Amino acid sequence: MVVGKIWRISGPLVIAENMKGAQVYEVVEVGEEALIGEIIGLEGDRAIIQVYEDTGGLTVGEKVVGTGKPLVAELGPGIVGTVYDGLQRPLSELEVLVGPFVKRGVRAHPLSRDKKWHFTALIKPGEKVSGGDIIGTVPETPLIEHKIMVPPDIRGVVKEVVSEGDYTIEETIAVVECGGEKYELKMYHKWPVRKPRPSKVKLDPEEPLITGTRVIDYMFPLAKGGKAAIPGGFGTGKTVALQQLTKWSHSQLSIYVGCGERGNEMADALHSFLKLKDPRSGRPLREKAVFIANTSNMPVAARETSVFMGITMGEYFRDMGYDVLLVADSTSRWAEAMREISGRLEEMPGEEGFPAYLASRLAEFYERAGRVECVGRPPRIGSVTVVGAVSPPGADFSEPVTQNTLRIIQTLFALDVALANRRHFPAINWLISYSLYVDTVEKWWRKIDPEWKEVRATAMRLLQEEAELQEIVRLVGPEALPEKDKLTLEVARMIREDFLMQSAFHEVDTYSPPEKTHLMMKTVIRFYERAKKVLEMGITVDEIRKLPVKYRIARMKEIPYNKVESEIKKIWLQMDQEFKKLVAEKMG
Repeated sequence: MVVGKIWRISGPLVIAENMKGAQVYEVVEVGEEALIGEIIGLEGDRAIIQVYEDTGGLTVGEKVVGTGKPLVAELGPGIVGTVYDGLQRPLSELEVLVGPFVKRGVRAHPLSRDKKWHFTALIKPGEKVSGGDIIGTVPETPLIEHKIMVPPDIRGVVKEVVSEGDYTIEETIAVVECGGEKYELKMYHKWPVRKPRPSKVKLDPEEPLITGTRVIDYMFPLAKGGKAAIPGGFGTGKTVALQQLTKWSHSQLSIYVGCGERGNEMADALHSFLKLKDPRSGRPLREKAVFIANTSNMPVAARETSVFMGITMGEYFRDMGYDVLLVADSTSRWAEAMREISGRLEEMPGEEGFPAYLASRLAEFYERAGRVECVGRPPRIGSVTVVGAVSPPGADFSEPVTQNTLRIIQTLFALDVALANRRHFPAINWLISYSLYVDTVEKWWRKIDPEWKEVRATAMRLLQEEAELQEIVRLVGPEALPEKDKLTLEVARMIREDFLMQSAFHEVDTYSPPEKTHLMMKTVIRFYERAKKVLEMGITVDEIRKLPVKYRIARMKEIPYNKVESEIKKIWLQMDQEFKKLVAEKMG
């Protein structure tokens, strides 16, 4: 055990001397209060430490004690439904220990040592096991069955296994022997947060992660195991968009990382999760969610650990065969923390003062997303989908964090200040946003309707044509346009207002199932096709605009899920009748 002493203090950065033998990324205890820190660099016998707690009051000469271990996450039953800070300290436990304000140096076990879990063994003595094998199950919540796995670095023959019953996580549930050495397996194990967990094979993302947000699911689909970013200026709705993804996505577990987020927004997310129910199971959403709260007034260095802590938990549940969604709000705050630490280290600054290693750190995080064939038996496939918010100053997407993120991710949901000012939410700009998963998820969408790709392409084309026509409209006004272009503008407006706009606070419109989403878009495109035919007969767009069915199309988003098919069939019938009547009147 290395024991040194503080040589220099600069905010969250502490340099300690007499630290020969210490390792990079080793956790150390700094000062008399044993503040948690991590060694990020070594120079001779001096260790450069980023401290994850407030360093106010530390003095030069106080001791620094090395633990010999890296920063680890405790992985086992009890994670789901818990609110942690960036160091995986359960905030509810800290409140019991020290009250509502977290004090420095306070410790609490991430997982309860007293709570008993009902364990059912799936192995017998004499069986060979290796890393990743499922040895038993624990019903953690009604929505999550926790699969107890052999830690990735252990293999051998099972010598003992406990019978079915209630045990704490500290009790030994199995003994494995390998080369004469015995390993006691418990319900939990520890894993370094910076080290990706192993997998057999990385697979192509093929199935879309349905989020219930129409513009994402239909126009810019995100695949399970995919990487996405939501950049946007202040007030464009990043936090609401991420909360919507966490609440309604078809993932089996959601991890919400509030990384340098405003405290009131984090509190709002937690309160809403307590009230909401999962749309598919009817159970409380908290039974399939994990929260990591690292608010903006907490020490900046802990922002990095909160992000890596979240992705490590995500990989752990992925290894059980679950589809996990991790949202990080926002990676810009983490990058700002990196810039602050880098400045205190007096490193050569890169673009806009960010460190030269900004891109590699972001890649370290995003590249841990993926759909994989898990190690161990029985065979299973799991995924971690990562969505990170980016907060570019002044909504400038050319700044380094956004640009470096764009190199890594494969889906971009670009939030537009102009759309937000017009109260168009979600303010995802359909001209800038993109998804590289359109072709891979096409097979899934074709099961709902073989025409999905064609309908989507028509909608995208109309929106792009509208953007080109807007320039002409500004110069000569809409009345100077030919009827065909007027129809394009009218249908593009319908797509924008009746389909892309979606209220996160409306009891029905907040979540749109894929079947409803497709029928809504198909109805608008069907209206466009019918209108195009009657235009050729000399009917004007003004006459088409007055059709009563347009009001019913505008209200489609409010149709309850269980009545969608019957109601939309009625709209189609009314549409056909009104167009026939229009033609009959013209011809008559």
